[in-house]
Parts: sequence; C-alpha cells; structure tokens
Amino acid sequence: MKLLFVGDLVGTAGMEALTSYLPYLKQTHRPQVTIVNAENAADGRGLTEKLYKQILSLGVEAITLGNHAFDNRDLYSFIEEAKPLVRPANLPTTTPGKGIHYVRYNQYQVAVINVLGTVFMNPVTSPFLMIDELVDQARKQTPFIFVDCHAEATSEKLALAHYLDGRVSAVVGTHTHVQTNDAKVLAGGTASLTDVGMTGAQDSILGFAAKEVIQRFTSQLPTRLVQETKGPLVLSACLIDLDDKTGLAKSIVPIQVTQESLSKYY
Repeated sequence: MKLLFVGDLVGTAGMEALTSYLPYLKQTHRPQVTIVNAENAADGRGLTEKLYKQILSLGVEAITLGNHAFDNRDLYSFIEEAKPLVRPANLPTTTPGKGIHYVRYNQYQVAVINVLGTVFMNPVTSPFLMIDELVDQARKQTPFIFVDCHAEATSEKLALAHYLDGRVSAVVGTHTHVQTNDAKVLAGGTASLTDVGMTGAQDSILGFAAKEVIQRFTSQLPTRLVQETKGPLVLSACLIDLDDKTGLAKSIVPIQVTQESLSKYY
C-alpha cells in the first residue's frame, strides 16, 4: 500500500498548488490513500467548510490539522459532521472533532492520527502520555497507522517516531513548513520524516509575504502576517510504501513539486 502525505497548505497559493500538482502525483505514484494537512488553508489560519470540501474533491481521503485549526471559527460549524477531518488528539476532551479517523481502501483500513507537540507550543497534554491508548485502539482494527505530529521541535517529532517504532506505519512531522532532509525507515519499520514541508508560494517566508515577516523581526512589534499569493508554487509531500501484511514501512521518499521540476518527476 502507498500513502501520499501533503504538507501544510498555506492560503490561496497552497490551494492552487494542491489543485495544480496533486493530479500529477496521483497519476504518477498511484497512492491508495492521500492525506493532507490543511490547518493553514484559510488565509494562512484555519480551515473553512468550502475549502474542506474542495480538498476532498481532489481525491483526498483524510485531512489533518494543527495548532491553528480553530483560528477560523467556521470550523466549529462543520467539524463534528466532517468524518475525514482529524484535529489534534491531545487537545482537551471538550474540543469538538476527533483525533483519529479510519480510511477504508478495499479490504484495508488506514488509521490517521494527529497530535500536537509541546516544545515552544501552547500547553497541551504531552503526546507521549496519550498516544499509546490511541495506537492500541487503532491496532485492534488495522496495522496501517499514520501519525501526523504537528510540532515545532524536530527532536520531539523524531523522539515520537522512535517511541512508536514498530507499532505504527509512519510518524511524519508538520508545522515548521520547511522540508527536512532526514526521511528514513527506523529499525522497527516505522517511516520517519521530521517535517514534510509546506504547500504554497515558493518565494515566501513559510507561505507568508516577506515584507511583513521582516517588519516583525526588525521592529520587534506585533505585525499581522499576510499570505503570499504571487509567484511560483511548491507542493511538499512524501510517499510512503507499506508492507500489505505487516503495515510497516518499506520506504519513504520526500517530494517537492514545482512547475520547474515537473519534467523531473513526470
């Protein structure tokens, strides 16, 4: 089984990149399940119902979120009915939505789990203190378990991958928007990548316009960040090949698609 995971969509440019490049990836690699992190899809913060439906219409089976998930209040109006939508599982139990979703493909199921990190993030329950229960629950139904660890520190994301090694199919990081060069299959068979990268405007600062980001750094004053909508696009993803019997990873390959690189991949 092949899983395709696309990293943080950022605003209008992220949606444009996903719409433009995802069909090429699906046609070339033929993934059985496609997962997208979309916590920044709505103007760089949160997700709307309109964008949620648009993402699903592109052949996406599950959507993960992160620390900005509820920045757009439109999410409250549809999250309970949005079955493929997975918010961080270690948010308070009163938070609407769910932290695990099962995607069906023929006779198989893939469990998709989303957790937040704790280093340099707003306080939440440590993923290390609650992930065992979720994984044990998932393993009763399927050996195919994908974990999106939305965290700042690469060390925390890598530590979670090692902690779950041999028990889940993959632990892939999101949040920092920069694709890391450390994709590997750990000794126990779990695929690991500390950040899959972002999908949006290539000539930007993490998907946002450089002017406002630089102004924040130079003035040390609060500055409203503006999503970058112009220029070339990039789609960041990874392709994970899983053993059909064990659910463990055989390989993980990071992918970055731009208009310039299309000829290389296709």
